[in-house]
Amino acid sequence: MEKQSMAKRAHCLVLAYPLQGHINPMIQFSKLLEHQGVRITLVTTRSYFNNLKKVPPSIELETISDGFDLSGRTEAESYKAYLDRFLQVGPVSFAGLLEKLGEEKDHVDCVIYDSFLPWALDVAKRFGIMGAVFLTQNMSVNSVYYHAHLGNLQVPLTHHQFSFPALPKLQLEDMPSFFLTYEQHPYILDFFVDQFSNIHKADWVLCNSFYELDKEVTDWITKIWSNFRNIGPNIPSMFLDKRHEEDQDYGVAEFKSEECMDWLDGKPKESVVYVSFGSLAMLGGEQMEELAYGLRECSSYFLWVVRASEENKLPKDFEKKSEKGLVVTWCSQLQVLAHEAIGCFVTHCGWNSILETLCLGVPTIAIPHWSDQTTNAKLIADVWKIGIRVPTDDKKIVRRETLMNCIRKVMGTEEGKVIKGNSIRWKTLSLRAAGEGGSSYENIIEFTNKLFSS
Repeated sequence: MEKQSMAKRAHCLVLAYPLQGHINPMIQFSKLLEHQGVRITLVTTRSYFNNLKKVPPSIELETISDGFDLSGRTEAESYKAYLDRFLQVGPVSFAGLLEKLGEEKDHVDCVIYDSFLPWALDVAKRFGIMGAVFLTQNMSVNSVYYHAHLGNLQVPLTHHQFSFPALPKLQLEDMPSFFLTYEQHPYILDFFVDQFSNIHKADWVLCNSFYELDKEVTDWITKIWSNFRNIGPNIPSMFLDKRHEEDQDYGVAEFKSEECMDWLDGKPKESVVYVSFGSLAMLGGEQMEELAYGLRECSSYFLWVVRASEENKLPKDFEKKSEKGLVVTWCSQLQVLAHEAIGCFVTHCGWNSILETLCLGVPTIAIPHWSDQTTNAKLIADVWKIGIRVPTDDKKIVRRETLMNCIRKVMGTEEGKVIKGNSIRWKTLSLRAAGEGGSSYENIIEFTNKLFSS
């Protein structure tokens, strides 16, 4: 579809929660809107802006305060203190930004806001601006939190199995982890449930997923929110439909990963286990040791991303670079997953990582830690069947022998071939959804058409 006439260029403010896993998909969605002629202004906190190395040059930037303008969450005495202060300061600061833009005659047609910041909708409505909520987690997870919002879940949890409309039966270990830690940290579950406190007032409800992946729960939720649309997977075009050659990364990192790619180039097809637990997970020393020795002793090559802050937990006798394996502090995950040498992905099951592995057809070994990751692991193993969930012992640790057995299953058995076939099938469906005429593509066109007609 051709871009809309530039004579009436719609303007969207995109307000993201200040975490990389939230910024990335919202920037990616912003690029898709730009290709339809929409002007985008990304709004982030001043503290996050200080560490934001770059954004795509076509995207404008504005900032608001979270109450900790120097270093954000690390400046607060606790996460609860951060959230409380952000809730107090954020709406006032965001209203100030909208007032400033109004004084500058800089018309805003729509605020697309992260669902973690529901107050943004109330502020936008005060200014008579359309509000579109952006859900960064998948609809199965969103549905569980929504039922908690409706009062359909008693917390603390008193059952061991849970049934929700259009979802598979969930065991206690499949539920988002904050239900299990409610008594220790009730404010965290309250924060996630509050995403849905005013969602019925939103003009649009957008989700970073695609219809074919979440068909049953999407059909169910659309009966409640008729304005719900899947608009994902929000990953760079060159790893998806390849319609935009310049779109080769999320556009917010300056790092390079030539060492990874050079190392992978020397390995046979589908021979390498890629291991990454995201930007937030912190593993204990015993768990790091078990993973390290399991990878070293397995029959496959491995590439392991260990953040600099976690490197001191590696065993002293563990080589960071050898013919068998390579440990790095950062890599371009998309480039790595797209490399033909990768045979499987050992992951914490963060939603962005799952979408990336789905879109690139890589089988998965799931080691979830917290939040939505436990539910995502259930979907990976039992619904989408693109991988296996690694069992833990009574100390909640994945032992080296268990990891080695899972790698062997995925990389070298008939069960692994079935998993690989399922992974390729989902890759095909994700490409179809994002491509011209696909379900997510058409939803984005519908959304932008509404922007230009409003």
